[in-house]
Amino acid sequence: MLKDIVSAQAIAPYQIHLRFEDGIEGVIDLSKIIQFSGIFSALADPTYFATVQVNPEFGTIVWENGADLDPDVLYSIVSGQPIPNYTIEPKHDRTSEP
Repeated sequence: MLKDIVSAQAIAPYQIHLRFEDGIEGVIDLSKIIQFSGIFSALADPTYFATVQVNPEFGTIVWENGADLDPDVLYSIVSGQPIPNYTIEPKHDRTSEP
């Protein structure tokens, strides 16, 4: 299914407009699929989040700190096409756990 991302623009905190090589495009809210911890902790800062870039070699979005995301997962979310044998688990809000 690999479709390269050819354009990415942060349009709001945690939201990115993506365009793929086949013309599919849409907005994805990354706060719904990632936890802002580990390598993704820097992305909690909206100013840093907005520095997202496309890495043409890997066809995905990246940040200067090395954070990146699987383009197949992003394509699946934007296009609504499931990835065979793959399930996206919703992130857990650790602040509400006892």
